[in-house]
Amino acid sequence: MRLAREDRFSDIEPLLGQVEKPSRYLDHEWGVCEDQDGPFHTCLIYADVYEVGQPNLGLAILYDELNAQEGFSCERAYLPWVDMAELMREHDVPMLSLETSSPVASFDIVGFTLAHELVCTNVLEALDLAGIALRADERDEDDPLVIAGGPSAWNCEPLAPALDAVLLGDGEGALVEMARCVRDARQEGLPRGQILLRLAQLEGVYVPSLYDVVVDKTSTRWGYAVPKEGTNAPAVVHKHCISDLASTNPAAQRIVPYMGVVQDRFAVEVLRGCARGCRFCQAGMTYRPVRERPFEQVVPAVREGLRTSGFDECALTSLSTTDHSQCARMVRTLNEELAPAGVRVSIPSQRLDSFGVEMAAAVGSSRKAGLTFAPEAGSQRLRDVINKNVTEQDLEHAVTNAFKSGYRRMKLYFMMGLPTETDEDLLGIPRLAEDVLRIGREILGPRAKVSVSISVAVFVPKCHTPFQWAGQLPLEEVHRRQQLMLHAATDRALRVSYHGSWPSLVEGVLSKMGRAGFDLILAAWRLGCRFDAWSDQFDFDAWNQAAAEVGLDLEDVACEVFDLEARLPWDHTSPGVSKGYLQREWRRAMSAEVTPDCTFTSCTGCGVCPSLGVSNVLAGERA
Repeated sequence: MRLAREDRFSDIEPLLGQVEKPSRYLDHEWGVCEDQDGPFHTCLIYADVYEVGQPNLGLAILYDELNAQEGFSCERAYLPWVDMAELMREHDVPMLSLETSSPVASFDIVGFTLAHELVCTNVLEALDLAGIALRADERDEDDPLVIAGGPSAWNCEPLAPALDAVLLGDGEGALVEMARCVRDARQEGLPRGQILLRLAQLEGVYVPSLYDVVVDKTSTRWGYAVPKEGTNAPAVVHKHCISDLASTNPAAQRIVPYMGVVQDRFAVEVLRGCARGCRFCQAGMTYRPVRERPFEQVVPAVREGLRTSGFDECALTSLSTTDHSQCARMVRTLNEELAPAGVRVSIPSQRLDSFGVEMAAAVGSSRKAGLTFAPEAGSQRLRDVINKNVTEQDLEHAVTNAFKSGYRRMKLYFMMGLPTETDEDLLGIPRLAEDVLRIGREILGPRAKVSVSISVAVFVPKCHTPFQWAGQLPLEEVHRRQQLMLHAATDRALRVSYHGSWPSLVEGVLSKMGRAGFDLILAAWRLGCRFDAWSDQFDFDAWNQAAAEVGLDLEDVACEVFDLEARLPWDHTSPGVSKGYLQREWRRAMSAEVTPDCTFTSCTGCGVCPSLGVSNVLAGERA
């Protein structure tokens, strides 16, 4: 029986004065769903602190959709920071939902968003704080079903022993079907095992316990998953894919936080999927096909969202917003309407080959902030290897337009350790950045305060990409190349920053391992690892110790090269892109051959449209 909200909150309220940022744990924000009577209850958890997880649009979409269903309620929870977690354990206070302060363990379904690989220890931390068994096979009949989904669910094998089910692909519609399936099965009195068998028959639902891991001569050392006899589980779980983005709610983000959050703005998803085909990009492969939201939905949704929320910025979000066929029109229309009220329109990182004079002027008509571009590599040869399909002339054209529109700050994203990279490729990064500085000074004057910053991440091979067979750069070589670049960047107006090499190594390990990776994650969590994506919390020594305890070497795992014909730990899941296509793209990469975007040309044979029965949907003709 669920206690009154006031009785439940009384457990945690005395702790608020003893922790940093108590507003992380306050409920009843503006726009929250007030009707939480259920009777079927789901709790969606973003396993990071409130200010990181609250603006997540994917969670907002699913929260909105579940609460719109009769007989269902959905609440949220975020991982308490280390100070609150310590106090909760000290005072025997379990992890609670935000809306009604209900114990997370009292819900029918508990769902995690796997935003990135380093969230794995946070999932275990949340389960432990909630009092839910860490391993799915140790849970009782009346325990909640623990499910997961999100961008990093594609190789969920290292976390699979903790999960009852995984939703692959688009969550709209599918999560509601999962909830109905569980509700109906429980009303029929079915045991937990029978519920899981039913879930496995739903599109896009992977149930790890129904699969065995086989290691043989055809596999990597991590093996591959095959359905257990008699389960009727699919040999390959294909993702759930909605065919039309216009069928979804464009203004799902309704909740206004009490505190500052990392993306403090109203967001509308204007496009899902990307067919550019960057060979390192997991999202570009797993979110296909391209589906655009029509202009006629976007502008009213922004108006309504800003009216009800009070935000002073709106973001048109997607993997590549400037690829939207109506992007310039949307930005112009919104700027003309919102600029007089001081409301800024923002778009994510601009593509170098689609950011023309018109787009620079359109974005530039709002408040001038810095612009971000992602050349990714320092030479044309390496950009062809990764299929970036942009040139130095594209970069020069884009930044020239931006500087002429009044911008003074540019940020450029690159990666190091890409397949076939040489020192010459690497030294092209500071050279490109200094060219951008030169262009800015020529346009704005030699005394103008022009700044360019470059951020260089370590390349991490990801599953379901053409580079999934590659090994990661060894730590010693990462550090050598970082120093090489740092000494080559001589202009004082050029700022160079690096992503941490040690977290990237652990990310690579978790991206590459199979189900045996759970023992590593569990050992790391027991040694105190959590919030591993936070630089001040990440403990590389603890991860090394955990690896030693389970008989592994982190660098050996991350740097391993897989055979192109090997059966991989994630081959039993499919985003629709065929493995044969990925193999062809790997071979084309090794020859520095580019592959065009099928939304601009013709089909390139990735396999998504025929295997999923969907196709690219553009909202209008491209200019």
